[in-house]
Amino acid sequence: MIYLDSAATTLQKPGSVARAMCRAVTTMASPGRGGYSAADSAARTAFECREEAARLFGLENPEHVIFTCNATHALNIAIKSLVKAGDTVLVSGYEHNAVTRPLSALGVTIKVADGTLFDPEDMIERFERMLTPNVDAVICTHVSNVFGYILPIDEIARLCRQRSVPLIVDASQSAGRLSVDISRWNAAFVAMPGHKGLYGPQGTGLLLCSAPACPIMEGGTGSESMLQQMPAFLPDRLEAGTHNIPGVSGLLEGLRFVKRVGVKNIGRHETDLIRHMAKELSHIPGVHVFYAPQNQSGALSFTVDGLDCEDVGQRLAAMNIAVRCGLHCAPLAHRTAGTLQTGTVRASVSAFSTEKEIGRFVNAVKKVVSNQ
Repeated sequence: MIYLDSAATTLQKPGSVARAMCRAVTTMASPGRGGYSAADSAARTAFECREEAARLFGLENPEHVIFTCNATHALNIAIKSLVKAGDTVLVSGYEHNAVTRPLSALGVTIKVADGTLFDPEDMIERFERMLTPNVDAVICTHVSNVFGYILPIDEIARLCRQRSVPLIVDASQSAGRLSVDISRWNAAFVAMPGHKGLYGPQGTGLLLCSAPACPIMEGGTGSESMLQQMPAFLPDRLEAGTHNIPGVSGLLEGLRFVKRVGVKNIGRHETDLIRHMAKELSHIPGVHVFYAPQNQSGALSFTVDGLDCEDVGQRLAAMNIAVRCGLHCAPLAHRTAGTLQTGTVRASVSAFSTEKEIGRFVNAVKKVVSNQ
């Protein structure tokens, strides 16, 4: 199979990830629940994973790295720590439902900076104009999961600092591919999945905290057991219940892989492949590619005249090529870009994707177009 859906999940992982998970299942218990070797081994692994993430993402205190089930879980903690009913929240026009649905459920006023696709100057101007004194928080994705568009997060963070407005960054599509630095942004929270650019398993995620956080779930932590409230200190305050230690073990190996290969090298590899893909697809009559060489990460969307995007995806799947089609859980991004009625076909790459695979994919798209 040619796998081009890494913006959803990086199916191809370093071999060390699966080996670490298997080892954890047979040798590790739960951290903080005992003084025996299996519990100690789990505790060491969890702390090493926090340390690795803290170093990679500019966080001084590893204990402020919180394990979550996924980026959605992390974003829910961040949003519900900063935002309350009646607040006004400014978001980009490229947010995922993992941001917009929690905000809608809270009953807040949502202002949308729906800047033109692949136009960072327009996005900065809109944030500058819309970041008015009544805005209580800003939430912004670093990279659009639909279009691979790299938003000008450094400039948006600067505006938030200047106006003393807390910032939440959704790094779901950038962590492991681009520089993610919570201290540089002075962000209150940065959320990310473990199973995309960090090459960990599904069911893992991270929340980086530099602001006070509120738990959205209560329960046992292995600490302060006499208290009937969650402990005041991190990470225990936000990590109720038994940890996913096999997942954390796999995520640790994924982080080590990213560190070993290098974020810049992975990002360069992906953008080179996307550049090649965009060039070749743009030569096919009837194919419309959403691409900008200066502001694009490892995902590319396109449409085909006369074909529903889901139909394109099914035809490619029949040729053993995996892509993602539809609205990608991000109707706001499609509304901003003008593709809400059609959706798009999205191809996304990883460190394991090759130029040969891109060539075979392009040939498959040609067949789809010629046989409609």
